Amino acid sequence: MKSRTLLILFLSICLLAPVVANPNGPPWVNPINGGLTVETGCTCHGDGAPSSDVVVSISGVPRAYSIGESYEFTVNLQHASYPNGGFLLTDYGVGAFTPGEGSQIVQDTDGSEPGAVSQSVPGNDWVVTWTAPASDVGDISFSLAGNAVDGLNGANEGDNWNLLSFFISSPETMTNDDEENLVLRTISVGDFDSLFVAVEDPEALEAQRQEEIAHDFFSNGNLFYWVTLSIILVGAVVQGEFYERRFGGGPKHLDMRLAVPQGIRRGLLTLSVFLVFGWAVDDGQPWGYALVLGMLTLWGMFGVYRTIVQARAEPEHHDLV
Repeated sequence: MKSRTLLILFLSICLLAPVVANPNGPPWVNPINGGLTVETGCTCHGDGAPSSDVVVSISGVPRAYSIGESYEFTVNLQHASYPNGGFLLTDYGVGAFTPGEGSQIVQDTDGSEPGAVSQSVPGNDWVVTWTAPASDVGDISFSLAGNAVDGLNGANEGDNWNLLSFFISSPETMTNDDEENLVLRTISVGDFDSLFVAVEDPEALEAQRQEEIAHDFFSNGNLFYWVTLSIILVGAVVQGEFYERRFGGGPKHLDMRLAVPQGIRRGLLTLSVFLVFGWAVDDGQPWGYALVLGMLTLWGMFGVYRTIVQARAEPEHHDLV
């Protein structure tokens, strides 16, 4: 029973070891999904999905290869926080790779070489030599996986990886006078904007927060003050009207010869102010303008109302003199 337990524990460790971390180079076959790591990604790192936070680049790539010629590729990883990581590059065995410092030839689980190169230790800016095939085999496809690691010595959510695919055209697409095909390229994938992470001063952030609080306090204070004052004024007018009717005998009589022109003037003025008030609201003018125009409109409407009720009031003896 003890031997069986130790055997199960040993097999579990063997199965888990590939997914914990691969500082000496990723495996050719992804142990999690069974696909090629260079195509399915470093799924044991990050959250299992590619991230645009890391920019994976390869430079020195020709547009078209020359038969048997060698090219120096430089694989680079750029991340806002992580300077080092790993990579896996393949041409699917069409050409031949010669690893440089910090890189190595990748072997499959059966010991064969599928035609790929990876890091031998975590680093960056790996230079590898790729030699084109000895005959024209058409366009050659390449796949590149790059993984920027957080340096915590294990596969975790903090790592970021991305995938890049490209191809090099066959020699038949290049002519001796075609300078564009002779130019070497740099091919990248990722979000360059994510590389520029601004470190903000805590004191500046606090000052900005305090300024926003003061601005909100001032704006809301003004709003509450003037709205409250407007309500008090309206209440005072309504109260005055009530007391006049209750204890003052009602509004004083206004002769019709005076009431008609006065009512017309007040009505036209009120209508004009009301139209301006509507424009201010519709145009999104500051609330202070709308409040003033609204109060003037109400005051004008009250003036028209007073003219009407005074014209309809019964004349008293002193009004007939």
